[in-house]
Amino acid sequence: MQKLKVANLYRSELIPVSGKLVERYNKCLRTLGFTETKLKSFSIDGVGWSPEVAEEKKDMQYLNHGDANPHGIIISPLQKGKPVYLPFHSFDREMMQHVFRTHGQKINNITRDSAICIDFDQDIDVFYEPLDILKYDDVSITFRLIDNLEDKQKEQLILVDKFKAGNNFIDETIHQELLDSANIYGDLRNRDLSLHPLHYTVGSFYSRAFDGVYVLRDFIKPIVVFESKEIYKEAIKDTIHDVLIYHISQPELVDKLKDHIIIECDLESMVNTPNYDRIKKYELAQFIEDAEHPIKDILNNKALFKSYLNKIDIKTRKQIMGVELYLEKLERSNAYKLEDLVEQSMYFSLHQPHSSLSTEHRDLIHKLLINIAPKDVLFLYWYDKEQFYKNYETWDDSFKDWVIERIRNNI
Repeated sequence: MQKLKVANLYRSELIPVSGKLVERYNKCLRTLGFTETKLKSFSIDGVGWSPEVAEEKKDMQYLNHGDANPHGIIISPLQKGKPVYLPFHSFDREMMQHVFRTHGQKINNITRDSAICIDFDQDIDVFYEPLDILKYDDVSITFRLIDNLEDKQKEQLILVDKFKAGNNFIDETIHQELLDSANIYGDLRNRDLSLHPLHYTVGSFYSRAFDGVYVLRDFIKPIVVFESKEIYKEAIKDTIHDVLIYHISQPELVDKLKDHIIIECDLESMVNTPNYDRIKKYELAQFIEDAEHPIKDILNNKALFKSYLNKIDIKTRKQIMGVELYLEKLERSNAYKLEDLVEQSMYFSLHQPHSSLSTEHRDLIHKLLINIAPKDVLFLYWYDKEQFYKNYETWDDSFKDWVIERIRNNI
């Protein structure tokens, strides 16, 4: 990952945590019912998730009590606007933006000397069956402060009132109680520590629950797409819910998404886009063996690209260039069928969210499409970073350079 780190493309916006903040973070973990970290320093993202703590605990979702009960931690106002690097739901970042938009000033005040634990509550204690995921509707976002600071504030105000009553101002016992409270918790008299619950309405979304599932319910008919074949086989036994159920590898899924006006594909337009150029070059890179030139140079130089394209067998060559071959033949005759000339996964990778979709829906469908056919390295980085990082580890060093160049220059 060193090349990505140098290029500021690997978790570059994490917030460093050390000293007193570690103590507060651990108090949050205890408050939420998790075990503390033994690390003296680490980093966190917008929702309070830490890659170092996750590695220590050997649990990437260590801020969850099962799939149905995710949590967050705010220990710094710097978390405002930061990425959520391992979102459990596709809407996690939007929820955190909602939190900071509503309670931003109070968060600045509270995190001076305290920290905030967040519960994302869907009124679901535990999932029992795959289609329980359809219960997601309205998320209640509630807050708890470490050390029960709200209760300590009430106690402090009661002490102040007691101090002011009668001749109690000369009572040294009350003096000491006030001093002890102030030394531990600070002067809480004029602090606004009240964070009222928030609500976030859920439409279509992706969740890591059940090994990954998409719920598309803002269209003609609800569609549920599972990434796990085992979970999919369990889900299709359901006879109660009126939804369409697919596994992500089913070709029929793409047809259904087109029928429901969720995705579209205009090959004549796509062939002239940077997307197609990246996908075509990605395909060639998968078949180059014993290269005499760096992969980056082969993909960037037209002459070298053609040279290596002509070195591979004719079947593979047609697979890489199938789209252009099909469009070329189509100009001469309508007798040619797309499926005879264009490899299926290549065709799927050239689909786009339908132009009528909102920005929110487009991002979700981009993520679904890149999971169906992960051939566009830039979109893979944008919409599924964890899968990108896994794939990146398997790539040739020179190919990594080419990918980084695409991402940094957005080409």
